[in-house]
Amino acid sequence: MQVQVRLFATYREIVGAGQLAWTLRDGTTVGQLVDAVLAKYPRLVGHGNSMLLAVNHEVVRSDSILREGDEVALLPPVSGGAR
Repeated sequence: MQVQVRLFATYREIVGAGQLAWTLRDGTTVGQLVDAVLAKYPRLVGHGNSMLLAVNHEVVRSDSILREGDEVALLPPVSGGAR
């Protein structure tokens, strides 16, 4: 199956692209996809535990199962602004 991986902020700079097409086996979880992305782009490894994960604009857990055509967003942690 095919999914789109969207990268934001620092992750986009590290990879050099804002979007990647990724081919996976049926039943692949978001966590397994993240592991594959980290393996291909080792400079992201230090960010792996702090990534926010979203599928089709909804925050998900790493054990969520992906489906054909899903859009997976890898987002850096968000910090609050000054008050």
